[in-house]
Amino acid sequence: MTSPLSSGSDRPRPAPARPGAVVAGPDWRFTVLTSRLIRMEYSHNGNFVDAATQLVVSRDLGPVPQFEVRRSEDRVEIITEHLHLTYLPARGFSDSGLSVTLRTAVIGVHGGTWRHGDRWDPDELYRTNLGGTVRTLDTVDGATAVQPGLLSITGHSVIDDSGSLLIQEDEWVRPRPHSDAASGRAPDQDLYFFGYGQDYRAALRDFFALTGPTPLIPRALLGNWWSRYHKYSEESYLALMDRFAAEQLPFSVAVVDMDWHLVDIDPAIGNGWTGYTWNRALFPDPECFLAALHERGMQVTLNLHPAAGIRRHEDAYAPTARALGMDPATGADIPFNIGDKAFTAAYLEHAHHTLEAQGVDFWWLDWQQGGATDIPGLDPLWMLNHVHYLDSGRERSGPGQTSYRRRPITFSRFADASSHRTPIGFSGDTVTSWESLRFQPEFTATSANIGYYWWSNDIGGHMLGAKDDEMAARWVQLGCFSPINRMHSTTSVFNSKEPWRYSRDARETMNAYLRLRHRLVPYLYTWARLAHTDGTGPVRPLYHDYPTRMGSYDNRNEFLFGDLLVMPVTRPADPAARLAQEEAWLPQGTWFDLPTGRRYDAAAADGRVLTFSRPLEQVPVLARAGSVVVGAGDLTEAAGDNPRHLSVLVVPGADGEFVLEEDDGSPEPGPDAVVRTRFTLAWDEAAGSARLEIIQDGPEGTVPGEREITVHLLSTGGRATARVNGAEVPLKERPADGFTLGAGLDVSLGAVRPADGVVLELSGVSTRPPSLADEVFRILEPAQMSYPAKDRAWGVVSSGATGGALIGGLRAAGLPEQLLAAISEVA
Repeated sequence: MTSPLSSGSDRPRPAPARPGAVVAGPDWRFTVLTSRLIRMEYSHNGNFVDAATQLVVSRDLGPVPQFEVRRSEDRVEIITEHLHLTYLPARGFSDSGLSVTLRTAVIGVHGGTWRHGDRWDPDELYRTNLGGTVRTLDTVDGATAVQPGLLSITGHSVIDDSGSLLIQEDEWVRPRPHSDAASGRAPDQDLYFFGYGQDYRAALRDFFALTGPTPLIPRALLGNWWSRYHKYSEESYLALMDRFAAEQLPFSVAVVDMDWHLVDIDPAIGNGWTGYTWNRALFPDPECFLAALHERGMQVTLNLHPAAGIRRHEDAYAPTARALGMDPATGADIPFNIGDKAFTAAYLEHAHHTLEAQGVDFWWLDWQQGGATDIPGLDPLWMLNHVHYLDSGRERSGPGQTSYRRRPITFSRFADASSHRTPIGFSGDTVTSWESLRFQPEFTATSANIGYYWWSNDIGGHMLGAKDDEMAARWVQLGCFSPINRMHSTTSVFNSKEPWRYSRDARETMNAYLRLRHRLVPYLYTWARLAHTDGTGPVRPLYHDYPTRMGSYDNRNEFLFGDLLVMPVTRPADPAARLAQEEAWLPQGTWFDLPTGRRYDAAAADGRVLTFSRPLEQVPVLARAGSVVVGAGDLTEAAGDNPRHLSVLVVPGADGEFVLEEDDGSPEPGPDAVVRTRFTLAWDEAAGSARLEIIQDGPEGTVPGEREITVHLLSTGGRATARVNGAEVPLKERPADGFTLGAGLDVSLGAVRPADGVVLELSGVSTRPPSLADEVFRILEPAQMSYPAKDRAWGVVSSGATGGALIGGLRAAGLPEQLLAAISEVA
């Protein structure tokens, strides 16, 4: 039977390893893929696999590295520049028969030797493997164990591909040719040893070369998502979207949960969790509804629980039954069978393609029904992700019979280490609690250790728990700097994430960070492109960039968002100080906190540990001196479009550069569809001058030829002047907005053509940090404590005391420790 799958994406085609990389015996085979990556196979009957598997798409990772083979009567040794493999064929694949030692130093205390059978204990006191991710966070309240990742303090890890099925040329799966193992003999094994030490980025690059790259996701998915398990109607959903627009809260993805389809069905048929037929009482004109969302610049996804198959009440039932040779008049159920080609072809064509033709952009695959199929070893979740991803990128017919393709996408749970090829991830139904919030930054960042970059959490928590306005606002702040920002909640009439349903302070905080997320889409999309081409995680733990600095391993909740260091606040504020505290490690260098404009110097090579104290409306977001952050300048422009208005944040103190990457949105943009705009900053502190040069390179028509650009200079003062391409332009002092951006200067460049080159020259500029007295006043003023104690403290500040004398005097004045910690941060 012909496969129902057409590879709509330009997936890497299977490529075997080069012959010179192989060292083999009668029942074992080693393949030196790189000097730090070795495939290790064992098979009784020599049934070695060269085909692509569910995990591995290519074993040709470039020229064969130099290596030495030493053979003796009882052993085989393979020595590369970085690894020393020892195998004793008489002992086979066992702890005494197979080992690999790193030939380079690692920072771990456990040495650099792996023996066959070594397993990571996630409960170990000193974490060696840095962790990966887990299938789902359903019902999790707080931290949970995750599966091992690729990166390790010991410098090595092993991925077991032994149970993986084979992928045929038509993208369908088939079992491996397992040998008939004799009694007492080890099973066939297919292992990949990664021995990269602390070169984590190289490990991930080669992992993607082996397993396929992270796809380039549609840029609209990087904006704000609205989702709620709620019985919306066409009218109420569109009214809500219009309310968001009126509140200047931009959303780019509309999620419609369960109740888009019929759920109240005849009990004789079953329950209503699975459905493919619009509930016309709620959505009388689906095409009109979907078109209205598209007109608002939104992509649309519908929730799908496919486990119950297709039943007689569905619009898709009759054509699906006929396609499968069944008589629709019988009304017999069509069971879900994603391992069957005929069912899968009919399932896609009649249950999904008809809805996609109405305007559904992609599917939310909500699979929770176990891991069995009629193909031994095939996980139905994996197959659903695989099938829907490929099908979403198929060739389609448009108006006038013109054919077109879309950028493939799924929205589903994590299945295995190959799941990075089928984004976006859905983390499942977490409990609404501070404990859940506290775990999610680490959980999201750590998933980058297995290359799974595009997690989508239920921002605000999904179910149970308790309403807490402060917690909700902190969760939205985290969502702003998450790979995907999807607000979601369960069916409770009280549990929903519209900001206006919260207290004034929480509402304004949520509004500010939803708007900031929209502005950050161009910046994040640049990092999405880098993830696709270079394998760098847009959101990642600090040790990806600072692997030899132990401070980068100490606080698992801080992470890098692009080049920005984010320290989410996941603890409630002290009721008296009105401040929440989080500890973070800063790498060596000069850093500026964007919401406050504060400067932090970490002079030591090992960086610096700081305790940050922040009110509800702020979260520490630090940029290195010289950073240039390019975002969208207009909240009304759709997140999926290359914006005409650009906002350029310049962080003082050093030279720097940022290259904005944009493309035409095609499934696989080639060189003729990519535009790179380079923003180069030259900073001269002594002269009080700065020069920002903007030059665009790429095809015309992909981005607006003329753009409105506004430059925001952070935390500066002086009698500054500005010139754009030699012509003087006005400067405007900008007060801190109190939420996401500190004080500074704004310069409107007007309508310019970046392709022609634009130069902004600033003179008379000096960095001007807030005075200590002003900083302390802002900390003390909202504190809920006695006025006499505040007055005594202010007297100490007014005396000009600094350093230890200031803190000692404030302690003697009666300030609590939470306020002393906040003042120590700025003193």
